[in-house]
Amino acid sequence: MIRTILCAVDLNRASEEAKVLQVAHRLAVAENAQLDVITVLPDYGMSWVGGYFKEGHAADVRKHAQTALGKLVEDTIGAEANADVRHIIAIGTVYHEILEAANKDMADLIVLGAHHPDLKDYLLGPNAARVVRHSKSSVYVVR
Repeated sequence: MIRTILCAVDLNRASEEAKVLQVAHRLAVAENAQLDVITVLPDYGMSWVGGYFKEGHAADVRKHAQTALGKLVEDTIGAEANADVRHIIAIGTVYHEILEAANKDMADLIVLGAHHPDLKDYLLGPNAARVVRHSKSSVYVVR
């Protein structure tokens, strides 16, 4: 039985991520599960990065991401379904934050998309592969 589904989306690829969100929503409806949607932002507060941004930039980015995530979810699955979705904005490394959110929310299933890998992905491993490899939850990868 699936009680909580965590769907990870990349706001920079919103049109491609709509398909991932649709799959997660269908699974949540079929299982009568809670749908949580997460997007992960880079950590602008890191000492070597933070110096290049004005004070309060991270808060502005988080607010913009919250609005964009809400719009993506509403445009994809509708306003009524969006009202029941928990929106999560995380800051840090993508795969780590997805795994942390899944553990914290006790997600039974993680749904995420996989893009066509570049050469660097073969050497370092894409986020989807890392989530699949290290997750305690089941993972559904949408291509």
